[in-house]
Amino acid sequence: MVSTEAFIGIALVELGLVVIPGPNMIYLVSRSVVQGRRAGLTSLAGVGVGFLVYLLAASAGLATLFALVPEIYVILKLAGAAYLLWLAWGALRPGGSSAFTPSELTPDRPRKLFGMGLLTCLLNPKIAILYISLLPQFVDPSRGHVGTQSLLLGLTQLAVGVAVNAIFVITAGSVATFFSRKPLWSRIHRYLTGTALAVFAVKLATDRTAPVAAP
Repeated sequence: MVSTEAFIGIALVELGLVVIPGPNMIYLVSRSVVQGRRAGLTSLAGVGVGFLVYLLAASAGLATLFALVPEIYVILKLAGAAYLLWLAWGALRPGGSSAFTPSELTPDRPRKLFGMGLLTCLLNPKIAILYISLLPQFVDPSRGHVGTQSLLLGLTQLAVGVAVNAIFVITAGSVATFFSRKPLWSRIHRYLTGTALAVFAVKLATDRTAPVAAP
């Protein structure tokens, strides 16, 4: 039903997006550095469920809602862009920090770790925009049911996102230690991250593509 090219395309796009630090990665890395890999992976499980919630909502007709009430889509898009700009400023401002500079977090129990990971993902507007604006670009109506194609492509995106974030979780401690010993590399990473976030935010805010209701 879905072409190999579409699967590869969505995987490559997600790979490019997931390496740009956002709220999910920042939380996961901080949690892993402060409380260990197991805590980071538990939080990642919550993030993965958050991705799944958005994916199911998109497949069930979230795009149709946005197509019928475009003001909701515009508000969500601008909120996502503003949030990304705020993250970019946090990285670029004097005295800013890298995603691998952990925040002060108190140890939490597994249930709360899972819940915080889920909440972090659900409150990230970029995820909704990702499913509404990205998936339709890889769907071919001539190949069958649009909703099923969106679900399969979304599951591919989810698998790539979770796998890459798991790598960040597992290596967070080592990377944080490296950056603490190499402040120049930490600054380079911070500036690259901030610039990428700012570019993505501007592109998101100025994108005029309207959501299309699935047939």
